[in-house]
Amino acid sequence: MPRVADKVAIVTGGAHGIGLATCRILAREGAKVAVTDIDRAEGESQTDALVRDGATAGFWQLNVAEESQVERVFREVRDAFGPVTVLVNNAGIAGVDKPTHEIELEEWEQLMAVNVRGTFLCTKHAIPQMRAAGGGSIVNLSSIYGMISDANLPPYHASKGAVRLMAKTDALLYAADGIRVNSVHPAFIWTPLVEQMAQEDSEGPEAYRRRVGALHPIGKIGEPDDIAYGILYLASDEAKFVTGSELVIDGGYTAR
Repeated sequence: MPRVADKVAIVTGGAHGIGLATCRILAREGAKVAVTDIDRAEGESQTDALVRDGATAGFWQLNVAEESQVERVFREVRDAFGPVTVLVNNAGIAGVDKPTHEIELEEWEQLMAVNVRGTFLCTKHAIPQMRAAGGGSIVNLSSIYGMISDANLPPYHASKGAVRLMAKTDALLYAADGIRVNSVHPAFIWTPLVEQMAQEDSEGPEAYRRRVGALHPIGKIGEPDDIAYGILYLASDEAKFVTGSELVIDGGYTAR
């Protein structure tokens, strides 16, 4: 039997990278999948491909930082597929790479609006549907940099620490409703964001991939499916006793 049969899943940032891999795996394992992303063209294209492969899926354009959009999309998903029982808070941006004292307020707030406010708003509007359905699973995409840090990207690191603690708090708040909330912590994953960083590297993309891969004891950068399979586990009933936890998928990065 498929691992998430008949569950209704919303994946934010679902048109690219980890979000897209998650949509594909959830759909293959039986979920009805709402692909949401700010990128309409790619989102529609990828959703059409899922449907051609036999999935029950739909695309909704969504800016997770805008509550009116979140409220409307979640309502429309419920009307199309039924109450949401899986939410993957994946949408996020990297933001500026400056030391803290050089960051403009607008730059800080732009990142927090997507990474933190977006996670809050989507969780807020998923909870009533999950209560009505008798339970559900929420997965917040954090990062290894929600657990440790580095001397770069201060707003990003702060945001990923926030969504980690948000998962723990919501796990406590909604456990009695049968709603599980966990966070996933990837290391470097070969997504369009990391690929862009590689393309901009002074030594070239292949040198970047080797150099960054070597930071992981396993010896390489991860792939989106490595994270998506972890999300699938947390979304499934296999993880029925897992809440308030961090799933670290990092090639050994944080074991050093």
